[in-house]
Amino acid sequence: MKRARSLLIALPLALSAQTSTPSATAANGFSKERLARIDQFMQSYVDSSRVNGAVGLVLRDGKVVYEHAVGWSDREANRRMPSNAIFRIASQSKALTSTAILMLVEEGKIALSDPVSRFIPAYAHTTVALRSDSGRTPVPARRQITIKDLITHTAGISYGTDTFVAQQYSAKALGPAAGFSWYTADKDEPICATMERLASLPFVAQPGEAWVYGYSIDILGCVVERASGKPLDEFIRTRITDPLGMRDTHFFLPLAKRDRLVAVYASDSTNHVARAVNGPRGQGDYVDGPRKNFSGGAGLLSTAQDYARFLQMILNRGEMNGVRYLSPKMVDLMTTNQSGTLYATPGEGFGLGFQTVEKLGADGLASVGSFGWGGAYGSTYKVDPAEHLVIVLMINLIPNRTDLPAKFPTLVYQALTSPRAGTDRVQR
Repeated sequence: MKRARSLLIALPLALSAQTSTPSATAANGFSKERLARIDQFMQSYVDSSRVNGAVGLVLRDGKVVYEHAVGWSDREANRRMPSNAIFRIASQSKALTSTAILMLVEEGKIALSDPVSRFIPAYAHTTVALRSDSGRTPVPARRQITIKDLITHTAGISYGTDTFVAQQYSAKALGPAAGFSWYTADKDEPICATMERLASLPFVAQPGEAWVYGYSIDILGCVVERASGKPLDEFIRTRITDPLGMRDTHFFLPLAKRDRLVAVYASDSTNHVARAVNGPRGQGDYVDGPRKNFSGGAGLLSTAQDYARFLQMILNRGEMNGVRYLSPKMVDLMTTNQSGTLYATPGEGFGLGFQTVEKLGADGLASVGSFGWGGAYGSTYKVDPAEHLVIVLMINLIPNRTDLPAKFPTLVYQALTSPRAGTDRVQR
């Protein structure tokens, strides 16, 4: 496999499609020898058939310090993994939809305190299933769900896989009946139709009383459409991805890019990979599907390079190449804990779209003030403002039983031999 490339080059408007090349010298605080460990680490997962392929990308101060593609984009077709491979990013979509919502907040078209029913009237009267009686007696929600409840995942809305509501969700083609619950690319209807149907189902916690991961950001995708008057894909394309130069980020892939879409593999019980089946539980409908249902919570496709550009804009506190997307104060709000103690992982919180690090050691070597998330296909990312770092790892593996995504950030941090001063807290 070729070596890490691109030490200390500025990230251009659109990074060109090329595979990794050898590093020449170490710079910008990273050790050449320690970066080489990441190459070996990633290759070992391919050699042992724990992943089919992966792309790792690290920026510091907006410059590429590490980029490496390993393995196969499609093993059966004998296509090697290029650095510009297109991945299904699933829940990494949530950060872009959250950004879209906050852009509309800054334009006065939405308020975080608004009830969702202002945009989707079906949410004026929702219900909550009682776990204690296995969901047999849904009760009215104590209050209406707000935009802030949704963006912080504190609305009580799950993916409908809870045993006491799963059957009701399946009857409405949601939950277990929708592939992996969050998958909507096969639906021949707009996202607002799906989310209006969701409103008729019982949720699993009262608004504001628990952190529950589920369809909340998909509902916000519909809110973006209603508040802006544009389809979600058009809003994200014209307001975020096109201006940022994210040319390979789409809800449904242009046919000319079909061969760049990474095949999905699945971990078996022995932690080895095999090609996933076709359909929602495998290869999906991102090329040949109806192209109608834009899932703001899980529907986007992207590259490591594109997604790093988006994260660099957030790290820049809302600005990139002279274009401002969000105000610095809004980004501060977005990337600090807004969920109180409801996000139950010790030392971590959840902001307006990102998991946040509140205590050193809570998330590996990440500094306090770092933020990130990942996707159902195994991809992951981390932004460390104190170290001026963006870390992205892309894989497409579902179910994913490998620990590659969990270990990758540590391999990046161990190569960082010149940390910034005072990185135990965020430098705003």
